[in-house]
Amino acid sequence: MELIQQSPDLDAYLAADEAIDHEHPRVREVATRLALDADTDTDAVYAYARAAFEFVRDAVAHSADSGDPRVTWRASDVLAARTGICYAKSIALAALLRARGVPAGLCYQRLVGGDGATPVIHGLVALRLPGAGRWARVDPRGNKPGVDARFSLEEERLAWVVREEFGEADGPVVHAAPPEAILRTLRSARDRSELMRNLPASL
Repeated sequence: MELIQQSPDLDAYLAADEAIDHEHPRVREVATRLALDADTDTDAVYAYARAAFEFVRDAVAHSADSGDPRVTWRASDVLAARTGICYAKSIALAALLRARGVPAGLCYQRLVGGDGATPVIHGLVALRLPGAGRWARVDPRGNKPGVDARFSLEEERLAWVVREEFGEADGPVVHAAPPEAILRTLRSARDRSELMRNLPASL
């Protein structure tokens, strides 16, 4: 699938906003720490991007798995609380990537429950490394039994592969900022239980 930039200006995928607040000291501190470890690699930018992905995937718990009732949506808050659902974790990863000059945006899948019902939007990250010439999607949701997402720029290793026979679909758009439907859902939820009851079914 060819990914399509929502904005033709690549600088839009390096910008800070209210959610992807990569200029916040907390985001900068985490980015600096991850970059120090990555600088020993021969391809430091790739190593940093992989380290940022693995940090958000593994060190920031998916609240639906952990049972944490808190709702986070700003990248700085996600990194401070170390919790969030897929939307929040994707925002945090996009912020960490942008903090080190790696263009990053947000992508979405439309998924359904195991019974083929209950549609829901799932959040991913798209990044573009220097010289790559294309966007690649990664899924920082967090692994669990049956989910094994990996950092791979060649062959996608996402948490879920869409099942077209159930009406699931990959969204090709790389959003420069979280869509309003996503932000509205995150901001309005008083706790995770309310959030999970009101996840958007479409953008």
